[in-house]
Amino acid sequence: MSGVAHSRLHGARAASKPTQWNRTRLGVLVPLGAVVAVAIVCIVVAALTSAQRADDVALERERQLLARAIVNQGEWSLVRLKNLMRTSEAVSAGDINELPSLIQMRLRAWLSPVGDHDLVLVADSSGGIVYTQPGPNLVDPERSKAALSRAHDIVESMRAPMAPMPAGVVRLLGGAPSASHGGVTEAVFLLTILDRLNLFTVARIGEAANAPSPIVLTVRTIDQDVLNRVGERLQLANLRMIGGAKPDGDNLYEFNDADSQPVVRFAWLPQKPGAEILGSVIPFIGIALGGFSLLAALVLRYMRATAAMIAAGENRLRYLALHDSLCGLPNRNFFSDRLEEAIADIKIGGPTGAVFYIDLDHFKDVNDTLGHPIGDELIRNVTLRLSRIIRDDDLVARLGGDEFAVITVASADNAALHTIASRMIAALSSPYSIGGHTIVIGASIGIAVIDRHSVGSADIMRYADMALYRAKNEGRNRACVYDAVMDADLSQRKLIEQELRETIDNDGLKVVYQPIFNASGETVIGVEALARWPHATRGFIPPSEFIPIAEHSGLIIELGTKVLRQACLDGLAWPGITVSVNVSRLQFRRLDFVNMVEQVLYETGFDPVRLELELTESTLLGNVESAEAAMHKLKALGVRFALDDFGTGYSSLLYLRRFPFDKLKVDRTFVHNIERTADAAAIVHAVISLGRGLGMKVTAEGVETAEQHLFLRAAGVHYMQGFRFSRPVEPLAVTARILNPGVYRTIEGDAKAALAG
Repeated sequence: MSGVAHSRLHGARAASKPTQWNRTRLGVLVPLGAVVAVAIVCIVVAALTSAQRADDVALERERQLLARAIVNQGEWSLVRLKNLMRTSEAVSAGDINELPSLIQMRLRAWLSPVGDHDLVLVADSSGGIVYTQPGPNLVDPERSKAALSRAHDIVESMRAPMAPMPAGVVRLLGGAPSASHGGVTEAVFLLTILDRLNLFTVARIGEAANAPSPIVLTVRTIDQDVLNRVGERLQLANLRMIGGAKPDGDNLYEFNDADSQPVVRFAWLPQKPGAEILGSVIPFIGIALGGFSLLAALVLRYMRATAAMIAAGENRLRYLALHDSLCGLPNRNFFSDRLEEAIADIKIGGPTGAVFYIDLDHFKDVNDTLGHPIGDELIRNVTLRLSRIIRDDDLVARLGGDEFAVITVASADNAALHTIASRMIAALSSPYSIGGHTIVIGASIGIAVIDRHSVGSADIMRYADMALYRAKNEGRNRACVYDAVMDADLSQRKLIEQELRETIDNDGLKVVYQPIFNASGETVIGVEALARWPHATRGFIPPSEFIPIAEHSGLIIELGTKVLRQACLDGLAWPGITVSVNVSRLQFRRLDFVNMVEQVLYETGFDPVRLELELTESTLLGNVESAEAAMHKLKALGVRFALDDFGTGYSSLLYLRRFPFDKLKVDRTFVHNIERTADAAAIVHAVISLGRGLGMKVTAEGVETAEQHLFLRAAGVHYMQGFRFSRPVEPLAVTARILNPGVYRTIEGDAKAALAG
């Protein structure tokens, strides 16, 4: 086929495609358009019909509500009058008929509850007005005269059997007059006096049949204030009385008298539910028309929209993969990518930066005591504070749990880095108000510098983690900058942690006991269990070195349980002697702590009355309710509690008043300084007086010299322990000491040697 023929054939095919497409479009869109047009016309007709019907129903409902509201006003007046009639013992029908001039004061007292009405009057059996009580609103003489005249007409109609209703009066309540009862017993009338609407409420006094009785009549004006309240309650806008023609656009309701003449006309702005219906339908009609117009375009753009939807879904998934779902911050993956980019930028000449690795202090306590919802809200609050103090170019991320990290441009100068960290700590340590709770936490920060010599993000984060560990070990709520010495420290800590784990698993820890003596120092009244770690190559590792590692790694839970069990077993050999065991903060806050103590006491057969658990003030911080409950459960078994290291923490009287402590232990630092500083001696005196005043026993720790012994004894301390009396010894030595009371050495050199060891 030649090129020209091929070109013509291709052109013919191209020309035939639009024709075929047009036929297909007409074959589908024309019937569809006709169906849609018919549907739209039906919808419009239905909407207009529904709107008109809704307006008619709303108008009838508003009229019924208004009529009911006016009747309710009459019912309220009639109920008040009928309640008054029940208290008419002091005024009888005979008194009114025979002694009208003498019972005025009785009538006034009787009718005082309706003194707020515009007019109250009493008519005797013959229809004569014997008592009139004008109200505070009836000051116009002309209106007063007209009111009395209309009242007289109504009284006559009440008295006369089968009397016709006066003109211009609407009977709201009360039956028709009856010949057998001498007129109507009670009724409420609606009428206007000088263009003001009034309720006339009438009731007979007495139960005389076939004869007229005295009548009480009250008049109350329904003014515009009443109408405003009715209109507000019934949602009738601009409810008012009118005298002329109905204003355009208003609804109208009339009360007519017996001759079908209007007595009062009410007008108000009507609700237009029909317009609302049309207003809600018209947009849909417009949408339908627009949808028909766009139908073809939507089909053609379907693939494009589908592609855009897929792209948006991918973006959303990418965002979720790189951001924290709780607070919206970048997560660990995002942070790692950004850190790699920062390291690459710095290596090619960019300014140095730093990573601030932030761990919230005591966040776990918030979760444990106040619940995870409060903890989640606290995380969001921390996010807001961190976001406010960083610069626009910095990145803050949540790495997980209560850990955050910040990448910022900063110099390698330690002072500048500490300044930035101090600003973060100050912001995060300010109190939070969440769910009615005031929460105070801290922040420990590890800082690693990013410079041209940095290898990768993993190393930077490892350095920051080591610095964070150092900050926590140095007391928390502070910042530390990584240096090379930390590598060696970390390796040493990891080695000790592993060896400690193996030692605990193999029961390699020893428990020794330091005796506690009475004030004279002659009688052993208790022992304190202390853990010791005999290392194969390093000798005895001091508790000050391995206990913090055990707490940080969680090994303190198993360690504490083993010490408690061993102390109970050894204590079986010392009848009448109290065995004290220290309890760590992590151990005491476990939900199964009480069950664990009960299980150990049951398995060992140790008397709970001889067990004393020593707690520090930090154990109770932020854990008041659960700590109190746990202590009371153990107290019910007979277990006793001692507040250890009193005076070194908050020393809050709340703990002494709220928690069931049996003993206070004066910290050894105050005892050591008794002979050196006057304030230490004063503090010791104050603690002893406080303990005695609260009915607690007081134990002094760290007694080493005879002078300290004499001072504490004179101050009133109940018990003492320290190297003056005995160093921590094996269980057999405790047994020997109990069997030989009063025998001990007071050589200062032995005490110092024991301290050094």
